[in-house]
This record gives sequence, C-alpha cells and structure tokens, in this order.
Amino acid sequence: MFKSMNKRITFNPEQCGGRPCIRGMRIRVKDVLDLLAAKVSRKEILEDYPYLEEADIDACLEYAAAETDHPVLLVS
Repeated sequence: MFKSMNKRITFNPEQCGGRPCIRGMRIRVKDVLDLLAAKVSRKEILEDYPYLEEADIDACLEYAAAETDHPVLLVS
C-alpha cells in the first residue's frame, strides 16, 4: 500500500525545514493536503502545479493516513 509513498515523499533537513516534500521539490505534503481539505479538485491541483503527478497526490494521502495511525494517550 505504501510503496508509491516511499518513492515520492522525501525528507531533507536543508529543504522546507525538513518537512515531508514531494519528490525532492519544494512543495510540502501539507500543501497538497491543505488544498484537498479546501475542496480543491485533483484536476485543479494538477493544473496549478503541472510538475505534480496524480500519484504524488495519492502518496500525500497515504502519508497522512500512515501518520495518523498511532495511539493517542490522554492524561487526566
């Protein structure tokens, strides 16, 4: 499931503060997720960012799903 994500999501401490980016470019995973959350269509994202590919958007979603799959401990 996460095979495409591993090739497309990159980390570089010298770029974007080490935040996860797409294929070494200066577009962060968060940027794509924010666009999707704002209900911007995939088609429009790809038109606005022609260097992105459909699989990059999929990888961002896969990354977000993997990052949220951990227990949350609440202290009362």
